[in-house]
Amino acid sequence: MLTLDDSGWMSGVRHCVSPNFGPRPEGTEVDLAVVHSISLPPGQYGGGEIEQLFTNRLDWNAHPYFGEIRGMEVSAHFVVARDGGIVQYVSTRDRAWHAGRSSWLGRENCNDYSVGIELEGLEGETFEPVQYERLADLLIALLRRLPLRSVAGHEHVAPGRKFDPGAGFDWPALIDRLGWPGRYFPEAVRGTR
Repeated sequence: MLTLDDSGWMSGVRHCVSPNFGPRPEGTEVDLAVVHSISLPPGQYGGGEIEQLFTNRLDWNAHPYFGEIRGMEVSAHFVVARDGGIVQYVSTRDRAWHAGRSSWLGRENCNDYSVGIELEGLEGETFEPVQYERLADLLIALLRRLPLRSVAGHEHVAPGRKFDPGAGFDWPALIDRLGWPGRYFPEAVRGTR
């Protein structure tokens, strides 16, 4: 069972500390989880490039695509790999650099009040069943300790700028697995809930 401790680190997952984080504004409640997708290079899975990117160790010359993102300093709180493995990079008490220019329900700067969860995958493509299982486990563990009120995609908090996790992400499958009321999710993905 996954458990979030008082310092914001989850037990039952691997920890790899990213330097790409900062403090949350004082008194901020973490009430949003933002779901992303990532693969480096795009469409390739299982390598160490995501970890290298989040720890500022990526060799920018190792692949032509890396030249396009050269110098980026980004992170997420968690990454769920294709095989269901979870790595935590930033404490949930801290502000990871995952959403960029964003807003949710009229509030700007989603990084201030959200947890960023990256799924290893390509925007618009499908994800593995085990990733939905582990994402649900992670969200349930977070809800035990954080006042989560919403789960949204990067595409929902930065519409027109970001498109992940994209059309291949099965929101109804996640909603069914969690059993949470539709109010937790963007209106566009609620279906008949």
